[in-house]
Amino acid sequence: MSSLLALSNNLADIVEQVGSAVVAVNGGGRISPSGIHWRDGIIVTSDESLQRYEEITVTTTNNRTVAAKVLGHDSSTDVAVLQLQNKEIPVAKIGDATTLKVGHLVLGLARSSEGDLKAAMGAVSVVSGAWRSMSGGNIDSFIRPDITFYAGFAGGPLVDAAGLVVGMNTSGRRGTALTIPASTVNRVVDQLIAKGRIPRGYLGLGMQPVRLPANLKSALNLTSAGGVIVVNVETNGPADKAGVLLGDVLVAFDGNSVSDTGDVLALLNNSDRVGKTVRVQIVRGGVLLEKAIAIGEKPID
Repeated sequence: MSSLLALSNNLADIVEQVGSAVVAVNGGGRISPSGIHWRDGIIVTSDESLQRYEEITVTTTNNRTVAAKVLGHDSSTDVAVLQLQNKEIPVAKIGDATTLKVGHLVLGLARSSEGDLKAAMGAVSVVSGAWRSMSGGNIDSFIRPDITFYAGFAGGPLVDAAGLVVGMNTSGRRGTALTIPASTVNRVVDQLIAKGRIPRGYLGLGMQPVRLPANLKSALNLTSAGGVIVVNVETNGPADKAGVLLGDVLVAFDGNSVSDTGDVLALLNNSDRVGKTVRVQIVRGGVLLEKAIAIGEKPID
């Protein structure tokens, strides 16, 4: 047998084995995302691909459709967790995305709402460090497979050459393929099973980044050249109660300099901050002030 044929047969075997743990999630959209039987009775899928969180079913092998219940979802990491009522499908073998290197062959799997299994192959094109999504989610590593994910591939697994699921696939900007690593998925699954949500800090502010004049920075002895200007204050929100006003420029949060809204989101993303009081520094009318804000909990999307 030629080495090429052996490789082809090996890939087909991996698709068949891992594919038995891949489902289609019927959540009200025109195109059903895929899902992964991540743990016994637990399905992981793409949150942004779901159109509703009630009356969910999943389609498994042999076109069987069974009921599922949403246990929780997190838009910032694009992870939704479902509980499967009928568990008569294999559980995926979860691997470690830190083993991936640029150039490694990987597979993306999906299942259609008609029960058909789909596969696409490519190579890992980018692997880098931890990053933060636009909505503030902490992702353990940036993984971009060079694979075209067609409709329905969101929520499906990225599979390495050993047949292990190393993450959940989703879409980045302009439809590019991205993978949420297994370690991030596991962390989110643990929290959603325990609480049904992931508590995140909330100020009740609309903010935009702004640069500070050099003379003002020098006069106030600031280390950062910028901050975030308050463009909206939610009535009776945490910041409003603390006396923050429109036009204030937030330059430090709990002793950490901030120069962009992403800096603030990252500091609020720690669930331990909810309910605690932090000190923030603001510039108002050329004067540096300090305010104490009792951090609220961000409303569920």
